[in-house]
Amino acid sequence: MSLLERLEKKEVSKPLSVGSASQSKGRLKKKIHQAVIEEIGKSSYTEQSKEIDLAVKIKEIAQEVLKEEGNLSRSLQEQLIQEIVNDSMGYGPLEELLQDETVTEIMVNGPNKVFVERKGCLEITSVKFESADQVVNLIERIVSPLGRRIDESMPMVDARLKDGSRVNAIIPPLSLVGPVLTIRKFSKDPFTTENLLEFGTLSSEMLTILEASVKARLNIVVSGGTGSGKTTTLNVLSSFIPPDERIVTIEDAAELQLRQNHVVTLETRPPNIEGRGAVSIRDLVRNGLRMRPDRIVVGEVRSGEALDMLQAMNTGHDGSLTTGHANTPRDFLSRLETMVLMAGMELPIRAIREQISSAIDIIIQQARLSDGTRRITHITEVQGMEGDVIVLQDIFKYNNQGLEKGFTPTGIRPKFVDRILAEGITLPANIFSPGLSR
Repeated sequence: MSLLERLEKKEVSKPLSVGSASQSKGRLKKKIHQAVIEEIGKSSYTEQSKEIDLAVKIKEIAQEVLKEEGNLSRSLQEQLIQEIVNDSMGYGPLEELLQDETVTEIMVNGPNKVFVERKGCLEITSVKFESADQVVNLIERIVSPLGRRIDESMPMVDARLKDGSRVNAIIPPLSLVGPVLTIRKFSKDPFTTENLLEFGTLSSEMLTILEASVKARLNIVVSGGTGSGKTTTLNVLSSFIPPDERIVTIEDAAELQLRQNHVVTLETRPPNIEGRGAVSIRDLVRNGLRMRPDRIVVGEVRSGEALDMLQAMNTGHDGSLTTGHANTPRDFLSRLETMVLMAGMELPIRAIREQISSAIDIIIQQARLSDGTRRITHITEVQGMEGDVIVLQDIFKYNNQGLEKGFTPTGIRPKFVDRILAEGITLPANIFSPGLSR
């Protein structure tokens, strides 16, 4: 969507606010928008012009219009100018929340209710949109550059911002409260191992094991509920991949922030207006196997692509990483069986379980606790099959109650340690020793 189209859409949106002050403010913004449209339309400014130059030009036009009013306070003038720039160049009323580093999630429930998450807790804000149309226009501005759309024929969409922040939107008639927009913000600088230790997400011993496991090319799954921090953990795990390996990432909406040089990022594509041209995660996994990857990182498995992922793990693509939704490591295996069946293959359950047990080495279970903190609650080894059952063994657990609250080794030496040692990676002698919580 071009800058002129953005401004013109803003021009025709109808304010919902009432009262003389609101009406006066709305009239001024409308007048400024019209002046900007006329000036930008007849000037040499284009969508390719530097954003900073366009922002400066818009401020100059707004200042000229406000001079004619004469009796406006300086604070009101600055507020109006900033709102015009945000509407034209940024994300409108959400711009301030997006710049606020304490906000981790933004939830727009129609034009008049905007919630945010801070430190794991929800709170309502004073931010309001002028109309439902303004919310829809903002959604369109986000999804259009990605080749996606939102309208009555496709009223749901997943997308991302330039910084990788995850976006989901749903509009009427599916939403009965007006257009709903959810933005899960990503840190401008990806979280590091030090950050996870500082947040208390895991212990230093757990971190040592996970780093060694990634370097030893074990296949790892991060499991957890929505908002538990799976993608953040996956990002940190991926930082342990050696820089001389070729990494192929596959996601619905690209949000992983890998810092290695040799990274190929693949993203799904929704169907076009005729219902054709869709490219699924499963299609990308199949194609990724032909791209000579040293590592395959799938943002999340949720359907038939689970079968292709297991096949990849079992056919020489060791060191693969992915995430999935589940409440416990055992629940994740049950979900994985269901996802494999969704691929349409009539496989016996035992055959599926054998594939799973030989493909996955470690399940990392993550949770968001009642106080808003995020913790890795289990590091669990997949040890193989006994009869028709996949054998799991917890290596580390998080105890949330009592005097021994904290991360505790179970005292079991995992079988995968031999693979780590075979790679020349040494581990502290007492790292699995049971004892006081850490």
